[in-house]
Amino acid sequence: MPHVLLVDDEAPLRDSLSYALQKEGYHVTTAADGAAALKLFHKQVPDVILLDLMLPEVGGMEVCWRIRAFSDVPIVMLTAKDQDLDKTWGLEAGADDYITKPFNTRELLARIRAVLLRRHSAGEGSAIVE
Repeated sequence: MPHVLLVDDEAPLRDSLSYALQKEGYHVTTAADGAAALKLFHKQVPDVILLDLMLPEVGGMEVCWRIRAFSDVPIVMLTAKDQDLDKTWGLEAGADDYITKPFNTRELLARIRAVLLRRHSAGEGSAIVE
């Protein structure tokens, strides 16, 4: 069962997305801020991270940079910041994908499967949900 670390400061979104992911067969761990996300990451490295940019404590971009310094775990930025420059910065910071809020849950699930498939195909051994 693939492990998703979901990082977003909006509790209703965290709860609803966590439920949708669990229904699809994912194990989900959640964090409401960047500092908590980094602690959870170091405790158990997930198969994929869904990461908001606008977070308290440590911002999403900083979380991405810190994780990229030593890990290639797939990161999908999930944020309301929809300007081209924001998307470019997110991808250049190391995100594997970037999806803006509001989003279609089915599309997000497809993007998660795609990054997991790419990682698995590259020989990383991550699990894939059929």
